Amino acid sequence: MPKLALLRFIPFRRADILQMCLQEGQLDAESLVKFKNGARQIERHFRDDFHRAKHALKDAYFSLDPDADTRLVHLDNRDTASSQDDLARQVSELLERANYDKVTPEVLSKALDSASLFDIRLVVNLDDFAEVLLYTRGASEREEVIRGPFNLWRKTVRFVNYDRVVLYLRFKDEMNEDSSLAGCRPGATMLKLFQNVPDADMEMLFPNTQVGMRLRDKLMIGIPALVSGGVVLTTKLGATLVLTGSLLGFWLGWHNDEVTLDRKAIIVLLAGAGTIGAYLWKQISNFKNRKLRFNEALTRNLYFKLLDNNAGVLYRLLDDAEESECKESLLAYYFLLAAHQPLSAQELDQRIEVWFSQRWQCRLDFDVDDALQKLAKLNLAYIDADYWHISALSADVEG
Repeated sequence: MPKLALLRFIPFRRADILQMCLQEGQLDAESLVKFKNGARQIERHFRDDFHRAKHALKDAYFSLDPDADTRLVHLDNRDTASSQDDLARQVSELLERANYDKVTPEVLSKALDSASLFDIRLVVNLDDFAEVLLYTRGASEREEVIRGPFNLWRKTVRFVNYDRVVLYLRFKDEMNEDSSLAGCRPGATMLKLFQNVPDADMEMLFPNTQVGMRLRDKLMIGIPALVSGGVVLTTKLGATLVLTGSLLGFWLGWHNDEVTLDRKAIIVLLAGAGTIGAYLWKQISNFKNRKLRFNEALTRNLYFKLLDNNAGVLYRLLDDAEESECKESLLAYYFLLAAHQPLSAQELDQRIEVWFSQRWQCRLDFDVDDALQKLAKLNLAYIDADYWHISALSADVEG
C-alpha cells in the first residue's frame, strides 16, 4: 500500500477555527481588534466571491443538468460543447479550492481491477461515458476482517478509505441501445458525492455497475448442480433414459427391435421431461437468487454512502470551498498576528502545522503560499524581503 500524503483539508469548522485561535490568548488588545476585523473582512470577501461562483456554475450546468425542471431558452450562440468544457473547468477549480485531489486514470484503473471488500465481483465499462473524472478528499488507512462462508476462514484486509468522493460523468451524445445507460439523457452531465468509500470499491459508484459471478460463486452453484444432477439421472430418470436410448437406436438404425410408444412409455417420457425441466429451473433460480443478494448488498451499501446528486453536489462543494478558503486565511492571519514579528512563509507554515499536530492531534499539510496570497489580495498582509508583515491599515477595517 503506498504511503498516504498528509491532509490538505482542515477537518474543523470555520467557526471552530475562529474560537480555537481566540482561546490561545496570544493576542494583545490591538492585535485582537485587528484579528476580529480581519476575520469579518475575510468572511465577507469569500461570501461575495462564492456567490458569484455559484451563479456562474448554475449557468454552466443548467443545459447539462439531467434533473432540471425549467425550460431551456437559447438566447446566445453558446453550444453544448462549450458549456461542457466551461463546466468541467469550473468544477475542477472549485474542487481544488475545496481541497479535493484528482484521481489519475492509472489509479482509477488499478482501483477498478482490485477485489471488492464486499466479496462480490463488480464490472464497469468506462467506454459508456464520454468523460469520467474522480476526486477524493481525506484519505486514511484502515483494516477490515473479511469472513468466508459459514465463518470457515477470516482474512484481514488493509485498504485506503476516502472520506469524500466526487464523481463527474458526462454521457455520450449517442447512447448505445444495448447499454445499461440507455435510459439516460444523451450529452447530460452527472455529479455524485459519496462518503466513506474504500479504494477497492470505486466500481460501485458508477451507474452502469454490473454484478458478476466469481469463480468461487460458479463453483458453489456448479458443484452441487453436478452432484444433484447425477443423483437425478441415476434415481429418477433411469427408465426415461433407457426408453429414450431405445427409441434413438431404432430410429437411427442401430438395432431392429421396434419400440412401442404406448401410454406407459409416453408417461415415462413426460415424467422424465418434467423432472429435467424442474431441475434446470431450480439451478437457474439459484443463480438468479445469488445475483439478487449481491445486488441487494450493493444497493444497501450505496444507500448509506450517497450524500448528494447533480446540482446539489455543486452547492455542497461551493460551501466546502468557501469554508476551506476562510479557514486557511484566518489561520495565516492569526499566526502572523500572534508572532508579533514578521515571518517567512516557511516559518509560518511550520508554526501552523506544529500547532495542529501538538494542540489538536491533527497532522496536515497547510497550503501556506495560497493562504498568504489571499491575505495579500485582501490587503491584510504584505511581503518585504521574503518576510510577511501585517498591514498597518488592517486594524481600521470595520464590518
